[in-house]
Amino acid sequence: MNLTDYQERAKKTDQLPAGDPNAFIVPLLGMAGEVGSLLEEYKKYLRDKDAHLLFPDHVAEELGDILWYLANTATKFDLDLGAIANANLAKTQDRWPSGDGTTPYHLFDESCPPTEQLPRTFVAEITDGVGASGKGRINLTIDGIAAGDPLQDKAYDDDGYRFHDVFNLAQAAKLGWSPVLRGRLLRPKRKRVSLPDVDEVEDGGRAIVIDEAIVAYVWEYARRHRFLDGITTVDYSVLKTIRLLTGGLEVSARSANDWEEAILVGYQIFREIKSRGRGTIAVDLRARTIELVG
Repeated sequence: MNLTDYQERAKKTDQLPAGDPNAFIVPLLGMAGEVGSLLEEYKKYLRDKDAHLLFPDHVAEELGDILWYLANTATKFDLDLGAIANANLAKTQDRWPSGDGTTPYHLFDESCPPTEQLPRTFVAEITDGVGASGKGRINLTIDGIAAGDPLQDKAYDDDGYRFHDVFNLAQAAKLGWSPVLRGRLLRPKRKRVSLPDVDEVEDGGRAIVIDEAIVAYVWEYARRHRFLDGITTVDYSVLKTIRLLTGGLEVSARSANDWEEAILVGYQIFREIKSRGRGTIAVDLRARTIELVG
C-alpha cells in the first residue's frame, strides 16, 4: 500500500470532519500523545528487557496510531501524504547523498574558452603582515600573481576575518563556484563574457554580493561555534538559508552536503592559517580538493 492510498482509507474512519472546531487540534494532540505512548513502551523495555515479550507488537501498534494521526493531519491541511514523503526523501537526499554516482559532477564553465574558466588547479599563498594602522593585513597571491586587495579585519578585535578569502577558495574547490574568485580575486578575471546572460547573472555584481553575503553569514554562525573547531556537521538551518540565497543561480545544482563540505574544510584551513599567520593552499577543482601544503 502506498501512502496516498493509506491516507484515503484512513480518512473514511475520521470522526471529526473538516467543519468541526476540533478538527485540526485533535490529530495534532493525537500524534503527541501517541509519541508519548511509544516512549512509555520503550521505558518498559529498558526496565524489563527481553522479558517484555510484546514490545515489538506494542511498538508496531503505536507507530500505526502515529501514522493514522499523521495522515489525518495531512488531510485536514489538504496535503497529500505521498507527496510529503517524496519531498522529504528529496530533502534528506540533498542533505545526505547516497553517493550512488547517478548524478555526475561537472564544472559550470566546462563549455567556455579556457580564458573564461576557473583554473582547474592553482596554488594560493596567504601571508599576514602589519598595515599602516598597526593591525594585521593579509596579502593573497594565486599562482604567484597578486589577487584582490590587501585585507584587514575591519573590526575592533583581531578576529581573523581578513583571512576570509580562504572560504571563496574552498567554495571553488568543493562547488566549482565563487563569483568573488572569478570576478575579483583572479587576475585576469575569468568572467564568461562570451555568454552575456551568464556573465551578467552568474558572474555579475548581484552574484558577487550573494557570495560575499554567504561568507559573512556563515562567519557569524562559525564565530559562535569556536570557528567550527571540533564540529563535523553544520546546522541544517544554515544550509537551508544558503540554498535559498542561491536558488536562482547555477550553484543551486550543488547539494546541501556539498555546501557543508565547503564550509567545514574552509574553516579547517582558516583556523590553521590564522594560527600560523601564513599558508600555502593547493586547489584542484576536478578532484574537488583543497589542502594546506605549506
